[in-house]
Amino acid sequence: MTENKDADLIVQYLNGNVQALEQLVNQYRRPLFKFILNMIDSQEEAEEIFQEVWFRVIRNLDKYKNDKFLSWMFRIARNFIIDRFRIRKSLVSLDKVNDAGLSLKDKIPADKLSPATLVEHKEIGRKIARAVALLPLEQKEVFLMRMEGSLSFKEIAGIQRVSINTALARMQYALEKLRIALRDECQEWSMS
Repeated sequence: MTENKDADLIVQYLNGNVQALEQLVNQYRRPLFKFILNMIDSQEEAEEIFQEVWFRVIRNLDKYKNDKFLSWMFRIARNFIIDRFRIRKSLVSLDKVNDAGLSLKDKIPADKLSPATLVEHKEIGRKIARAVALLPLEQKEVFLMRMEGSLSFKEIAGIQRVSINTALARMQYALEKLRIALRDECQEWSMS
């Protein structure tokens, strides 16, 4: 159903309705940006990539083939990020501090929690982010596409150009590595 709505908005945009594009951007801003931010080492760089991905989406809308729109955008973002990694020839580090003095692993929890709970959640977020950062790139991609974008394994397999079984295996390996890395924390959480 969403695919039909997305296709309608794309046709409207291609026919000159700029507000149709605005609806698409608003609908997919959060999952796309979160995916990019979790793959990149700075807010500023993630914002640049986000904008570039949207430029590429707009330039190629006439080539869109009624796939799931978010999946198509993730594929564009992933390819752009891979190209950028190849140019830099360096790995993503969640420990690198951005312009605001924070690393990507420093997640800010909801502000309606108590200060003690905020500190606890921030630490849990750091531990999870560190564990995710240590995953091999392909497993990290699958994990983030599934968790941040709610993509199906079929869509993820299409983006990574692998079989569904390979995508499922990568997710299984990622989850197992996260379980091992977070084993002590999981036991603490289950006791509280």
